[in-house]
Amino acid sequence: MKAGYNNTPLKYIKAAHRDIAIFSTDGENIDNEVVKSFGDEWLKFHDFSDEIIHDIAKEYFDILNDSIVNKNTYMLDIGCGTGRWTKFLTQKAGFIEAVDPSNAIFAADELLGEIENVRLTKASIDTLPFNDETFDFAMSIGVLHHIPDTQKAMQDCVKKVKRGGYFYCYLYHNLETRGWWFKTLYWLSNQLRKIVCRLPAGMKRFVSDILAIVIYMPLVLWVRFLVLIGLRKIAVKMPLSAYNNKSFFVIRNDALDKFGTSLEQRFSKKQVEEMMRNCGLENIVISPLTPFYHAIGRKV
Repeated sequence: MKAGYNNTPLKYIKAAHRDIAIFSTDGENIDNEVVKSFGDEWLKFHDFSDEIIHDIAKEYFDILNDSIVNKNTYMLDIGCGTGRWTKFLTQKAGFIEAVDPSNAIFAADELLGEIENVRLTKASIDTLPFNDETFDFAMSIGVLHHIPDTQKAMQDCVKKVKRGGYFYCYLYHNLETRGWWFKTLYWLSNQLRKIVCRLPAGMKRFVSDILAIVIYMPLVLWVRFLVLIGLRKIAVKMPLSAYNNKSFFVIRNDALDKFGTSLEQRFSKKQVEEMMRNCGLENIVISPLTPFYHAIGRKV
């Protein structure tokens, strides 16, 4: 089912389980420091168990069904990171091309192991080595908001989808539905992010672990307590309520993800829909559930 590359790789690297084609990751719409930072992050946090992947995937993929992704689906995962969502969907899709511009592609090779219906490629959105209108389904989860021009990056992704195919994405929301106190806490944490993201990689991981303990865990434990005593409606309105059922491993990873990046953009629900429509997508569905906002549209 897999297509050939539309240009020649710079080289192939033999990883633990497969050969990985290496393409240029240069381009106008990429921040190389952000790419390096995420490569470091995913090489550190890549040992996701099948149970963790399955539990979190239920939240991300609530708006997918078998008519969108099935054994006849040729799929593209853009910015695959550790390959955890690729791994989940290898059980549903026919074949998946998983692409990432960072060294996380080698962590993905470890996580995916001997799974056969997937190929790994190191390339950026600017240099995706596939012809336009090749894929039945493409997705980019938690990536486009870390790219300088999110709209252009989305357009470059959607170009690779066939007419009648689907594009799925997850973009950070701008807290438009939250109260002033929630937005104030975010503003304070964002000032802290601007400091932490400038630290060397090792120190960045250490500080993020500390923040996971002193900021994330007290709030998460408070949410869990509220749920325990039957105040779930109040609990879901609390900061970090989405981590109520998450492991400390996931919390540490997300603390680094949050505080470790120098480029983070956030969007309203209306902006997400407008960007998708600008890419030629219709029948757009934006999930009403966390994480906000994950959405899917059909290419006309």
